[in-house]
Amino acid sequence: MAGFKSTEKYIATRDLEVAVNAAVTLQRPLLVKGEPGTGKTVLAHEVAAALGLPLIEWHVKSTTKAQQGLYEYDAVSRLRDGQLGDPRVHDISNYIVRGKLWDAFEADEQVVVLIDEVDKADIEFPNDLLLELDRMQFFVYETRKTVAAKHRPVVIITSNNEKELPDAFLRRCFFHYIRFPDRETMERIVQAHYPDIRKDLAREALNVFFQVRDVPGLKKKPATSELLDWLKLLMVEDLPVEALRTNEKQVVIPPLYGALLKNEQDVHLFERLAFLARRGG
Repeated sequence: MAGFKSTEKYIATRDLEVAVNAAVTLQRPLLVKGEPGTGKTVLAHEVAAALGLPLIEWHVKSTTKAQQGLYEYDAVSRLRDGQLGDPRVHDISNYIVRGKLWDAFEADEQVVVLIDEVDKADIEFPNDLLLELDRMQFFVYETRKTVAAKHRPVVIITSNNEKELPDAFLRRCFFHYIRFPDRETMERIVQAHYPDIRKDLAREALNVFFQVRDVPGLKKKPATSELLDWLKLLMVEDLPVEALRTNEKQVVIPPLYGALLKNEQDVHLFERLAFLARRGG
């Protein structure tokens, strides 16, 4: 099986490449943390493509329970069918709804499983999956059968670091924190997505982008996805480079800032700083 490494469209650091391949070798879930917009979810797609494996995605919400990833018993449908005299009611397996992990375990070939944003769910969610992720099997009480993985899947779990995960869960994972890309890595990312972008525009846009990220007090710092959206708009509008050039000591609201700033508090912060900069000037 081929290993994982950067592609033309997905720029991974050497540390991330090592982490992915180590998790695959150790057959442990890879837990990937990092601020939103650093490519955690996309990583699973790229790993699946690099390894030539199908991808099964399980996107976690605040209401998601671990049991849903295994299976759910639809008692309401069975009761309704029983009232209607449907012969299906005599086989309880007709009312077992398979979850994403069941699909992964019963796949005829090895798959990649993405458990996305695990920290959105209740704190008990990771604990409730400990045994299943460790042994790669679970018991279906309604049918008295055990479902075991035909092929141990490659499991990638993402977290936005919104809450602490249990120690017992962390011990079973190979951990990697995706640091925000430095200037050189970000230049490679921009070049990968927009190979035809003007060099002067990319240079000045990155100056503004990193200046915005460095402003103290921002509620949400713009991430890679915001930068790429902003660059696309700058290219479509064909803005002159002069519209982006700023004094390093002076903060101004960048053009088309709606792609970078995502809440009113940050917009107001920039407006105040720009006003103070003009008054000081």
